[in-house]
Amino acid sequence: MTRKATAADLQQLAELFDQYRIFYHKESDIQAAEKFLAERIENKDSEIFVAEYNGRLVGFVQLYPLFSSTRMKRYWLLNDLYVNENYRGKGYSKALIEEAKKIAKSSDACGILLETGKSNDIGNQLYPACGFEIYDEVNFYEWTNE
Repeated sequence: MTRKATAADLQQLAELFDQYRIFYHKESDIQAAEKFLAERIENKDSEIFVAEYNGRLVGFVQLYPLFSSTRMKRYWLLNDLYVNENYRGKGYSKALIEEAKKIAKSSDACGILLETGKSNDIGNQLYPACGFEIYDEVNFYEWTNE
């Protein structure tokens, strides 16, 4: 089952978010994760959906709003998708992606953008299976202030 995350989910959601960050080689910090997610929910900065099994959160997807000037419409950035390793391969990722597609359709967005590492074999199979196409017509650049 998937649904929109609420403030009542923060403790379990922060644990999943921490696992997600560790997967991407960041230091564990559940307290900071909970604060970060609470701010996103409270400020309505993002849309977060969770996957649940027997009352326990097992995965989440987080989308941030963007806009396309040329299309003059909203875009959604699928920034975070994570399912606990014990629940992978059971359709939770696809269900969460379907929630992302629903929010894109209901907000009249022109689409969903995402990026994943070239070495993310699972993601690079999952996203095309869910209808995403590699967009190779542009170069992706990043500037960071870290």
